[in-house]
Amino acid sequence: MPFDLGAFDAVLLDMDGTLVDTESLWIEAVLGVAADLGADPLDQARLIGGTVASIVAVVGAATGGRHAPADLELWIDQAVKRKVAEVGVRLRPGARRLLDDLIATGTPCALVTSSGRADTELILDVLGRAAFAHTVTADDVPRHKPDPLPYATAAALLGVDPSRCVAIEDSLAGLASAEGAGCTTVAVPHLQDIPDSPRRNVFTSLEMITVTTVKVTR
Repeated sequence: MPFDLGAFDAVLLDMDGTLVDTESLWIEAVLGVAADLGADPLDQARLIGGTVASIVAVVGAATGGRHAPADLELWIDQAVKRKVAEVGVRLRPGARRLLDDLIATGTPCALVTSSGRADTELILDVLGRAAFAHTVTADDVPRHKPDPLPYATAAALLGVDPSRCVAIEDSLAGLASAEGAGCTTVAVPHLQDIPDSPRRNVFTSLEMITVTTVKVTR
């Protein structure tokens, strides 16, 4: 049975892995860099939903601290850009229809991502900006997913109580962030298994999510 977002005052959306299939490109790129540096095997679960800084920390630990974090960040960034150039930015199934429906119904909406501002702006060129009243990136908050601050910040920017927001995520870190802020969550697993929990709704695809006319709060 489809899940209707119309019962909520605002919708908060993750980006990587939820709207666009970039999470897998990030992981492939990071694993490639780590392998080239002779790193110990990486725990891929620690890469999903993380910020650039947290991913660099994982690779740095796996390489025994032999490389400066700034160098690791540069190498990972270059590897990700090569991956994106090879395959392009692909939307997750149902993402375009969902965004179009959010625009058509005038639903207050924000993008909440662990990516930095520069990378987010590149993805927004593909997604389009019309659906999002605000975007909260890793550069905009001092604490990141799984901390509740990113989602709490997005709700505040929209002027909506988090308890009246629904957040759509693909990672455990993102879900912990949204749920910690007080949001109801919709999980659409991609690279990570997501268990059921209170106030969490798990679906296999964005295609199972609908938007009816929403009460717009101003």
